[in-house]
Amino acid sequence: MRSVRARAAIGATLVVAVALVAAGLAVLLVLRDNLIGQADLQAEVAAREVAGQLALDTRYEDLDLDDAEDHPVQVTDEEGRVVFVSKGLQAVSGTRSPGVSPVPSASVGATASPDDDDDDDDDDGDDGGRPARGEVSSDDPDLSDGTATVDGKHADYRFAAVEATTSAGITLTVHAGAPLAPEQEAVDTVRGAMLTGLPVLLAVVAGVTWLVTRRALRPVEGIRRQMAAITASEDLARRVPEPDSRDEIAALARTTNETLTVLEASVERQRRFVADASHELRSPIASLRTQLEVAEAHPELLDLPGAVADTVRLQALAADLLLLARLDAGEKPGAARLEVGALVREEVPQRAGDRIPVTVEVAEDAAYEVNGSPGQLARVVGNLLDNAQRHADGFVAVSVAADGRGVRVEVRDDGAGVPEDERERIFERFVRLDDARSRDDGGAGLGLAIARDVAARHGGTLTVHRAPEGGAAFRLWLPRAE
Repeated sequence: MRSVRARAAIGATLVVAVALVAAGLAVLLVLRDNLIGQADLQAEVAAREVAGQLALDTRYEDLDLDDAEDHPVQVTDEEGRVVFVSKGLQAVSGTRSPGVSPVPSASVGATASPDDDDDDDDDDGDDGGRPARGEVSSDDPDLSDGTATVDGKHADYRFAAVEATTSAGITLTVHAGAPLAPEQEAVDTVRGAMLTGLPVLLAVVAGVTWLVTRRALRPVEGIRRQMAAITASEDLARRVPEPDSRDEIAALARTTNETLTVLEASVERQRRFVADASHELRSPIASLRTQLEVAEAHPELLDLPGAVADTVRLQALAADLLLLARLDAGEKPGAARLEVGALVREEVPQRAGDRIPVTVEVAEDAAYEVNGSPGQLARVVGNLLDNAQRHADGFVAVSVAADGRGVRVEVRDDGAGVPEDERERIFERFVRLDDARSRDDGGAGLGLAIARDVAARHGGTLTVHRAPEGGAAFRLWLPRAE
């Protein structure tokens, strides 16, 4: 039961079994109703034939009952007394009277006297030579189930009761039966065929489902084996086989390979990050160690400003690496509501060491509110201003304005700008377009990477364009707070 193939085969077999049983019962019921309807029709026809003869004043001994063995007949009068039964009828049930022995009656079938004949002749004369006739009821017959014994053979019958009125005004009820043996035999035959074929059909369904499911799941087993091999070898460059079909399994294989591609890129990115971080940390640590060793041997040669600068650089680098680690771990920004214009106006005056004054272009009466972390967004603005200060010739500006359903923060400078083919690469970690200059200025190539990651965590974007002043224009877009 733990196998998908077994569960699929059992489930399909159970569903087919329920459907076949329901369909079989419906077929048997419809077949039985049709056969009973035919028996009712036969019984009604037989009863109306006898009733028609009685309505014509046919004597009982002259009744035409050629098929009395198949259609036993019983006739009762208005008082329910049996006045006639067909030949060979020994017992009956399900009719108005269970009797099979006729009683004397003055109705049709009694021997007429000569006077009666004279009277009949007179009547015929009175009617212009046309004797009076009875009639057969046109109402639907009363139908009932019963049994009868004919010539020693006991069987089930379907009886139809039809009333007939003689010319003398006597009402007789004719009960004629139609055997149910053919119906029972047909139903039994069909039921037996169903009971015999049902297990065979279910076995075929189970076998076909097992084979089809096994064939369908064969690519899944290949994917599982390959994933197990990738896990064991830790080689993320390998991929699972993709079947040629266009079904869900092929989609699963493609999605698995896409996941492996993303995972491989993430692992490779993490490895580069660790290697670059180690490289970036090695230089200031080695420089600081050298200065401390020289100061230990020759205190008068201690370069205190250089040691402080290296320590500050280490501190900033450690803070950047810690923030990137938190962002990579999926840390969500806070849900504080803040005004971007006020944040920019507060951030710029705190930058006392800028070599170029920053021009702030923010409307005083405008409100640009967003949801997010004030510390992280201030870090983004600071990183963009640091980058502009590093590359500008004599102009740096920051502006805040509405942009559709969001807020746009733009930092511009008049430097050399960013080549178009490098505008995405500069957001990668530890990337420097001017490596020597960035190292001298203390840049580690993490500022723009951090800025874009923070923007993405806030549901925004960070892109670079060409500024009207000729340099770079970094545009931070954040969704406006609702």
